[in-house]
Amino acid sequence: MNLSLLVIRCKDLEASKNFYVALGLSFTKEQHGDGPEHFASEINGIVFELYPHNNNSLLDKSRLGFKVNNLGNVLSSVQVHSSYEYAGNTIYVLVDPDGRKVEVSA
Repeated sequence: MNLSLLVIRCKDLEASKNFYVALGLSFTKEQHGDGPEHFASEINGIVFELYPHNNNSLLDKSRLGFKVNNLGNVLSSVQVHSSYEYAGNTIYVLVDPDGRKVEVSA
């Protein structure tokens, strides 16, 4: 079994897109039928989508983690909340516009 899709709900879709673009993702605007416009990115065969939050959907407290190619560039583009060491690597914890903790490492 392989993960193929991850969808997160965002209060400010544009701010969230900009946050994840700073991590190195690129997005395409999509709309399926009468559904809401949203942004999609593909990462190693996994579709990562940012959907608008509406009053009927719950915001979650999911924690995401990404290994990024240009860690220095990412860290200069976003605010680091905290960091910790794990298996000899420094993991930097960021907070996205919806308050989710997002871990980045090289």
